[in-house]
Amino acid sequence: QVQLMESGGGLVQAGGSLRLSCTASRGFLSTNNMAWYRQASGKQRELVARIDRVGSTVYSDPVKGRFTISRDNAKNTVALQMNSLKPEDTAVYYCNADPRRLTAAQAMAAPPFDFWGQGTQVTVSS
Repeated sequence: QVQLMESGGGLVQAGGSLRLSCTASRGFLSTNNMAWYRQASGKQRELVARIDRVGSTVYSDPVKGRFTISRDNAKNTVALQMNSLKPEDTAVYYCNADPRRLTAAQAMAAPPFDFWGQGTQVTVSS
């Protein structure tokens, strides 16, 4: 059974950087659109960034210009580089795989596909 495995979370001061990684079984990531979501305490899970099969990316407004999503299909890895972190970025970050063929706009509006990693905690101190 395919699983998504996140890593790279931790505690960082405001203004710092973290890099999250998500890995899966060989060949799995290349056939799916991949995304990172986050869920802060007491809030709904929200889309952070998405990268489709051909490498097109989309970001939520709060992270534009600070976060970068990338994929390396040969290494079966999707990464989220997070720079200039803010306390409001504190959340559990989840990797998501989505086989649906949606446009970027549709993906931003649609409910997430129910295939998740276990999540990794990111805490940004002020």
